[in-house]
Amino acid sequence: MAVSGIDALVDRLRTTYTRVDPAEAHAAFLDGALLVDIRYQALRERDGLIPGALVVERNELEWRLDPEGSHRLPEATGHDIRVVVICNEGYASTLAAASLHALALPHATDLTGGFQAWRAAGLPVTPP
Repeated sequence: MAVSGIDALVDRLRTTYTRVDPAEAHAAFLDGALLVDIRYQALRERDGLIPGALVVERNELEWRLDPEGSHRLPEATGHDIRVVVICNEGYASTLAAASLHALALPHATDLTGGFQAWRAAGLPVTPP
Protein backbone atom coordinates (compact mmCIF):
# COMPACT_ATOMS: atom_id res chain seq x y z
CA MET A 1 0.00 0.00 0.00
CA ALA A 2 1.52 3.28 -1.10
CA VAL A 3 1.58 6.08 1.45
CA SER A 4 1.72 9.71 0.44
CA GLY A 5 3.87 11.77 2.78
CA ILE A 6 5.35 11.38 6.22
CA ASP A 7 2.19 12.42 8.07
CA ALA A 8 0.19 9.70 6.33
CA LEU A 9 2.91 7.16 7.04
CA VAL A 10 3.03 8.03 10.75
CA ASP A 11 -0.78 7.90 10.95
CA ARG A 12 -0.83 4.47 9.28
CA LEU A 13 1.96 3.07 11.46
CA ARG A 14 0.15 4.19 14.61
CA THR A 15 -2.78 1.94 13.69
CA THR A 16 -0.55 -1.14 13.91
CA TYR A 17 0.19 -1.03 17.63
CA THR A 18 -0.91 0.60 20.88
CA ARG A 19 1.03 3.66 21.97
CA VAL A 20 1.38 4.56 25.66
CA ASP A 21 0.85 7.79 27.54
CA PRO A 22 3.34 9.01 30.17
CA ALA A 23 1.62 7.27 33.11
CA GLU A 24 1.46 3.98 31.17
CA ALA A 25 5.11 4.30 30.14
CA HIS A 26 6.14 4.92 33.74
CA ALA A 27 4.11 1.93 34.93
CA ALA A 28 5.63 -0.24 32.18
CA PHE A 29 9.12 0.87 33.26
CA LEU A 30 8.37 -0.02 36.88
CA ASP A 31 7.20 -3.42 35.60
CA GLY A 32 10.46 -4.04 33.73
CA ALA A 33 10.02 -2.42 30.33
CA LEU A 34 12.97 -0.67 28.76
CA LEU A 35 12.56 3.06 28.28
CA VAL A 36 14.76 4.01 25.34
CA ASP A 37 15.52 7.69 24.81
CA ILE A 38 16.41 8.36 21.17
CA ARG A 39 16.60 12.15 21.43
CA TYR A 40 19.75 13.71 20.12
CA GLN A 41 22.37 14.98 22.53
CA ALA A 42 21.48 18.68 22.33
CA LEU A 43 17.92 17.95 23.50
CA ARG A 44 19.13 15.73 26.32
CA GLU A 45 21.54 18.44 27.42
CA ARG A 46 18.83 21.09 27.21
CA ASP A 47 15.96 19.23 28.89
CA GLY A 48 17.52 16.48 31.01
CA LEU A 49 17.09 12.72 31.18
CA ILE A 50 14.57 10.21 32.41
CA PRO A 51 16.24 8.31 35.27
CA GLY A 52 16.77 4.70 34.27
CA ALA A 53 16.13 5.23 30.57
CA LEU A 54 18.64 3.83 28.11
CA VAL A 55 20.06 6.49 25.83
CA VAL A 56 20.44 5.10 22.32
CA GLU A 57 21.00 7.43 19.41
CA ARG A 58 18.32 6.96 16.77
CA ASN A 59 20.83 5.87 14.13
CA GLU A 60 22.00 3.04 16.43
CA LEU A 61 18.63 1.86 17.74
CA GLU A 62 18.16 -1.24 15.60
CA TRP A 63 21.78 -2.31 16.07
CA ARG A 64 21.52 -2.00 19.84
CA LEU A 65 18.12 -3.62 20.39
CA ASP A 66 18.24 -6.51 17.92
CA PRO A 67 18.53 -9.54 20.24
CA GLU A 68 20.40 -11.39 17.49
CA GLY A 69 22.69 -8.50 16.54
CA SER A 70 26.41 -8.43 17.10
CA HIS A 71 26.21 -4.89 18.56
CA ARG A 72 23.25 -5.41 20.87
CA LEU A 73 23.02 -3.99 24.35
CA PRO A 74 22.97 -6.43 27.28
CA GLU A 75 19.34 -5.41 27.86
CA ALA A 76 18.35 -6.78 24.43
CA THR A 77 17.74 -10.21 25.88
CA GLY A 78 15.15 -11.58 23.46
CA HIS A 79 12.29 -10.85 21.11
CA ASP A 80 9.81 -10.71 23.99
CA ILE A 81 11.28 -7.61 25.66
CA ARG A 82 8.98 -4.64 26.13
CA VAL A 83 10.41 -1.41 24.78
CA VAL A 84 9.00 2.10 25.04
CA VAL A 85 10.78 4.42 22.60
CA ILE A 86 10.93 8.07 23.58
CA CYS A 87 11.77 10.97 21.30
CA ASN A 88 11.17 14.64 21.96
CA GLU A 89 7.50 14.96 20.97
CA GLY A 90 6.38 11.50 19.86
CA TYR A 91 6.91 11.54 16.09
CA ALA A 92 10.34 10.00 15.42
CA SER A 93 9.55 7.40 18.07
CA THR A 94 6.65 6.11 15.95
CA LEU A 95 9.01 5.40 13.08
CA ALA A 96 11.50 3.83 15.50
CA ALA A 97 8.87 1.56 17.06
CA ALA A 98 7.78 0.41 13.60
CA SER A 99 11.39 -0.37 12.76
CA LEU A 100 11.69 -2.47 15.92
CA HIS A 101 8.54 -4.35 14.93
CA ALA A 102 10.29 -5.21 11.65
CA LEU A 103 13.08 -6.75 13.77
CA ALA A 104 10.52 -9.06 15.39
CA LEU A 105 10.20 -7.02 18.60
CA PRO A 106 6.39 -7.07 18.80
CA HIS A 107 6.23 -5.44 22.24
CA ALA A 108 7.89 -2.23 21.07
CA THR A 109 5.80 0.90 21.41
CA ASP A 110 6.35 4.60 21.81
CA LEU A 111 5.42 7.38 24.15
CA THR A 112 2.63 9.65 22.96
CA GLY A 113 3.95 13.20 23.21
CA GLY A 114 7.49 12.03 23.85
CA PHE A 115 9.80 13.42 26.50
CA GLN A 116 7.89 16.69 26.59
CA ALA A 117 4.70 14.87 27.64
CA TRP A 118 6.65 12.86 30.25
CA ARG A 119 8.03 16.04 31.77
CA ALA A 120 4.65 17.85 31.60
CA ALA A 121 3.10 14.92 33.48
CA GLY A 122 5.49 15.58 36.36
CA LEU A 123 7.29 12.26 36.02
CA PRO A 124 10.93 11.95 37.12
CA VAL A 125 13.52 13.92 35.12
CA THR A 126 17.16 14.41 35.97
CA PRO A 127 17.96 18.04 35.19
CA PRO A 128 20.66 18.83 32.62
